Amino acid sequence: MAFELDDSFESGVNIKVVGVGGGGSNAVNRMISSHIRSVDFICINTDKQALQQSSAQNKIAIGEKITKGHGAGADPEIGRQAAEESIEEIKSALSDADMVFITTGMGGGTGTGAAPLIAKAVKEMNILTIAIVTKPFAFEGKRRMMQAEEGIANLSQYVDSLVVIPNERLAQVSDARITLLNAFEIADDVLRHGVQSISELINVPGLVNLDFADVSAIMKDAGYAHMGVGEAQGKDKAELAAKAAISSPLLETSISGARGILISITGSPDIGLDDVIQASTMVAAEAHPEANIIWGANFDPSLEDKMKVTIIATGFEKKDDPRVQKRTDSAFDKRGSSAVTAGTSGRAFAPKSEPAKKSLADIIEEKRTGRDLRDIQSQSDIPGDEFDLDESDTETPPEIEEDILGDEDFDDLISILKKQKRQEGGSAGVNPYKRRF
Repeated sequence: MAFELDDSFESGVNIKVVGVGGGGSNAVNRMISSHIRSVDFICINTDKQALQQSSAQNKIAIGEKITKGHGAGADPEIGRQAAEESIEEIKSALSDADMVFITTGMGGGTGTGAAPLIAKAVKEMNILTIAIVTKPFAFEGKRRMMQAEEGIANLSQYVDSLVVIPNERLAQVSDARITLLNAFEIADDVLRHGVQSISELINVPGLVNLDFADVSAIMKDAGYAHMGVGEAQGKDKAELAAKAAISSPLLETSISGARGILISITGSPDIGLDDVIQASTMVAAEAHPEANIIWGANFDPSLEDKMKVTIIATGFEKKDDPRVQKRTDSAFDKRGSSAVTAGTSGRAFAPKSEPAKKSLADIIEEKRTGRDLRDIQSQSDIPGDEFDLDESDTETPPEIEEDILGDEDFDDLISILKKQKRQEGGSAGVNPYKRRF
């Protein structure tokens, strides 16, 4: 029986964003003004007057018996008790969610004390729980910073993924002078882009959509996470956007060594397949060799010549350490980005000398008419084959030739590796040094 795809259909995954305390409520208000689709917003606060100023449809005043609606007085213990008093109301408001984002500014009373308790209640309902929080400026004093660190440590026990944004890094975003208001808007953009990318890739019909199971695979029980956003335009937009997302100046972490990566690519309808491949390859090169990489793509005609890349990276070796994978010089700065990867198949191709500009929309349409993306390698759009570093090779692959090794050094290295492999009992018929991404 024939049917037509209804573009108005949404998958029905229930995503809720919860702003806790003053900082969290402000972040939610700014997100609401951005008109993000398919997301419900809730503000939770001990300060009833501040809560009345919120744009969220759902507002929960907590701890009225304890605080009389006047706030927590920068005391996390009061914030915790307030959440405990109102925990059943909070659970009722969130019980039907599939995924909950909790955002707050750490260091004060309500957010620092209440957010961990709220996260615990949500996680116990088997809801995917993500927290994005800020740390205070250094000038706010040691006490506030210590409270923030303790609150983050408590929160990390009860969330699936946690992104920490130090306010101190807001000054590094731009060389130009920025206002205090603009600084907080920049921090909130990390939350907004992360939520928007996930919600639209799941719920809003797009070019390459994700299943909720895809997102869960990357973010469930993942610990500390890196969430970066990059936007660029012009000839090198793919490279520049990917670099910005990989090394976000707002975060203390990079994606180096990540075992789970979610890539969201947004561009105009004529976005090129080569742009998608280049951005995805640069991200893959920074991650763990066996990383689970999932990507999706959406169109936004308003971007025109711009391209936006959002990365969520998880699964670091030390997920209980907020300083996991501190940023160093990015690997792509040393290696270049000469190899490209189609999708997440792990197939490596030689670089294109003269890329044929072909929109991703065209490729998807071809797939819909019976041609699979996996067959692209055999077409003239992407020349080149997988290469093995085998003894029969007479020519050094271009990716390696452009690397930091000279020709003689490279030949010596291959000989050493092959000798080591023979000593380890490796099979002569299997090449363990196949270049993979």
